[in-house]
Amino acid sequence: MRKSITATGRIFAAALLVSAVWIGGMAACTSADAPIAVSTAEKSRPAVDLSTAIIQVAEKAIPAVVHIEVTMSREVVNPLLPFEQDPSLRRFFGVPKMPRKYKQEMVGLGSGMILDAQGHILTNYHVVGSATKIEVVLADGSRHTAKLVGTDPKTDLAVIKITAAGALPTVTFGDSDRLRVGEWVVAIGAPRGLDKTVTQGIISAKHRRGIMDPMSYEDFLQTDAPINPGNSGGPLLNLYGEVVGVNTVIASASGGSEGIGFTIPSNMVVYVSRALIAQGKVERGWLGISIGMPASQAGSQPPRGAQVMDVAKGGPADRAGLKKNDIITHYGDKEITDPSELQNSVAATPAGRDMKLMILRDGRQQEVTVRIGRLEESTKLLGVSVKERIGAEVRALTAKEAEKYGLEKPQGVFISRLDPKGRLAKAGLEVSDVILAIGDEPIDGVETFVRLVNTLPAAQEIPFTILDHRTGEIGLVGVTLR
Repeated sequence: MRKSITATGRIFAAALLVSAVWIGGMAACTSADAPIAVSTAEKSRPAVDLSTAIIQVAEKAIPAVVHIEVTMSREVVNPLLPFEQDPSLRRFFGVPKMPRKYKQEMVGLGSGMILDAQGHILTNYHVVGSATKIEVVLADGSRHTAKLVGTDPKTDLAVIKITAAGALPTVTFGDSDRLRVGEWVVAIGAPRGLDKTVTQGIISAKHRRGIMDPMSYEDFLQTDAPINPGNSGGPLLNLYGEVVGVNTVIASASGGSEGIGFTIPSNMVVYVSRALIAQGKVERGWLGISIGMPASQAGSQPPRGAQVMDVAKGGPADRAGLKKNDIITHYGDKEITDPSELQNSVAATPAGRDMKLMILRDGRQQEVTVRIGRLEESTKLLGVSVKERIGAEVRALTAKEAEKYGLEKPQGVFISRLDPKGRLAKAGLEVSDVILAIGDEPIDGVETFVRLVNTLPAAQEIPFTILDHRTGEIGLVGVTLR
């Protein structure tokens, strides 16, 4: 049976199933002194006693792990509406006039960990991102209403905050880069709502990519420590009691643990958390290229590096002289093994920093210096070409619009302007329609939409998933781009 990817956070009628792929990195934080505890232990450490190590980890970490309950409300189309005028139903059952839409309330569960004495709590975006109400239950049983501080859907992380009268226990983060495959780890959370649950396993693999949304940033640790729906946002810890990851998704055919869990590494988590606390969002670096895996060459080792497939005109790479088909082998002092590694590294670089790239061009090695741009700039720059290709302008949905159509935010883009002679208009789309996906790729915002449109081939019909603003119905529309 084909495996599916299940988010470990929400429990509604059934476990939330996700079928996307992610690639990832994070930005450098503008507040490096944010009060998040990070271990400064030396590389050599005393051996742990396996007979008591998990007990000690549990006793140390459980007080700082929380149980999160969220309420979500959305407006959905009445499924019985088409039968309202059915004469048989009206005759025998006296069917009253039905509302076109109604409010649907859902309850979700997840986990989190206390970051600092100010009450900041880290969890997954998919746990709290769409919540209308967030309640946190501490290990001592006390219940607190939380507010959302900041979210980063691209890494599936979020920070919420509570106000508590007494002192709060906190977690300490370890160095996920030092983890070794086979190392023992401990997961703590509230699977199926059973808080303070402790499970153990090992690190099964590192640098797992392509697990979730391909437009996201990921570099997962894989573990066989049993985690289930409700564990999302809870910590994965080493045997020294340090958080080395945030439990996020499982690969499962049943919706329960099958020993394949994925965890966001702590080094990514610390950067993102600090940025969210400091400014409510994460700023990422931008190079201005699309990349792919270099082609294999006869008699050579397996391909390594990242091949430049296209260069955004006027972007940082273009200004530095990078060209199509260049192969980037090093980014700063770091060797690049694949495109995902380069994307992670660029995303983690502050805008304005000069970076040296080692490239192969026509078989010869060269060094190029690039001044990293801000990812937000890419949407403006690439948006010009998108407007020309589709004959339209789009924007993010407002919270009210998302609620109106029963959509979770962020999801889709709203068509705000339309050229009557443009490609979208010719395909039958209208202003106020919502574009939910292009091909098999879901749209979670303007940035994703712009990137996808700029990579689509010309003169080839591509299926767009559209929500009709008049009827609320969702369907496919073929669009041929210029």
